[in-house]
Amino acid sequence: MFLQTKDTQDLVKILDIQELIDPNNDIVHAQDQEGEEEQEPDIFKKENLTFPSGEILPRCWLDANYRKAQVS
Repeated sequence: MFLQTKDTQDLVKILDIQELIDPNNDIVHAQDQEGEEEQEPDIFKKENLTFPSGEILPRCWLDANYRKAQVS
């Protein structure tokens, strides 16, 4: 799966989807899709990533207590 960084608009390839959808992780391991050669894996904060369309990540991927916040 590819996501995009908010600041530079660079594409990154997510290496572990489970890490991405787990709301208890605030980081993901991904590879920057820059140039022709495979880049080394790096750490990215999920709050700094969006879908390539510009849509933000689902709240349930970012906040483990998202259901409690909706009730209040």
